[in-house]
Amino acid sequence: MPSSHLAMEFFIHNWYLFVALIVIVFLLVVGPVTQRLHGVKIANAAQAVQLINREGGVVVDVCEPNEFKNGHIPNAINAPLPKLNEHLRQFEKHKDKPVIVTCRTGNRSVKGAVLLRKHGFPTVYTLTGGLQAWEKDNLPVER
Repeated sequence: MPSSHLAMEFFIHNWYLFVALIVIVFLLVVGPVTQRLHGVKIANAAQAVQLINREGGVVVDVCEPNEFKNGHIPNAINAPLPKLNEHLRQFEKHKDKPVIVTCRTGNRSVKGAVLLRKHGFPTVYTLTGGLQAWEKDNLPVER
């Protein structure tokens, strides 16, 4: 049997694996592409510290309140992602500063950062790896 025939047979019998692969690749790509398209920048924990200390950066934590109580970056403002629209007015005074959006792992923060950019915030970052990366770098956490 020619190898192309074997490959086609494998594909036919395992089509669901290829669909799963396509979905996974799509999900991995959509976040970074969305960030770029909306002008959201990325900061690691060390860069976030510099933004906070040198430029008066403001940290917006989009975690749920119970997650926020379990630990957050010092002086972070809690604005849960589903209610972020309701908090926009309170952030207006910070529009001229870098805004660093974070959550527990860095997944929800992309949606929050895109929303802030859509509402005219010029300098918005997401914290790569979220609070977990912050803690891994032994940076302070409020509880």
